[in-house]
Amino acid sequence: MLFPACGAVAAAEVALIGVIGDKAAIVAVDGGDPKTIKVGQSWRGITVIAVEKDRATMDIDGKRRVVQRGMHYRSEAGAAAASARQAAILAADSRGHFIAEGSINGQGMRFLVDTGATAVALPAGDAARLGLDYRRGQRVRMQTANGPATAYVIMLDRIKVGDIELHNVEGMVVEAGLSVALLGMTFLNRVEMRREGHTMTLTRLF
Repeated sequence: MLFPACGAVAAAEVALIGVIGDKAAIVAVDGGDPKTIKVGQSWRGITVIAVEKDRATMDIDGKRRVVQRGMHYRSEAGAAAASARQAAILAADSRGHFIAEGSINGQGMRFLVDTGATAVALPAGDAARLGLDYRRGQRVRMQTANGPATAYVIMLDRIKVGDIELHNVEGMVVEAGLSVALLGMTFLNRVEMRREGHTMTLTRLF
């Protein structure tokens, strides 16, 4: 059974975050929080027609589109509004590393952009300063530049870099061997990264 769309199509940009088997698609619309839409259901003018591994077939703008996981479909309205999306411009330091001034849960934090880090990673000292009860998270072992270390997987409520603010970002707190916070892929896979010489522009995707 199809659920009718309410009014005109409002979505300018649709990103496929993931799928749940062949039953539902997890999408983000216009940079909002992810929403689960079951096959046959409609939401904000989007109807999920079918779900397969890593992709979903959806009716968007009255046209059938196949969107791959991690990719996004931008309507003409979305393209026109792209310049208004949240962004951050970073400058490289003398060693070519990109440093981002931002915040976690409203408290200031300096990050090193690291595409090799699977998650946002914090030294234990920074986590304590932020008041994070990180030892309640899942305990894991990870490899650092200084060798194996104990880390705890936690959920960070809010991370802001420039004009980009993301909610519910998975992070890791490393008890030893990490001296600077890393802006890893649990943040970076939700932005577009564009490097031009000594500057890097991050633009929020969803």
